[in-house]
Amino acid sequence: MREGLIPTVLGTAVTATGAAFRGKYPMVSTAVMGFGLAHVVLGAIDLVEHRKYPHL
Repeated sequence: MREGLIPTVLGTAVTATGAAFRGKYPMVSTAVMGFGLAHVVLGAIDLVEHRKYPHL
């Protein structure tokens, strides 16, 4: 499994959960979505950073 894939998928799930609570708990929703988006960004950085170059 590629490094960074788990935080990216987990962050996507957390962001979706935060979006689901947007109407009922707007402040909590914003915090949870921010936490999830941070995981998505950090996971994506790991995915790009540890990319394999078969042609080199």
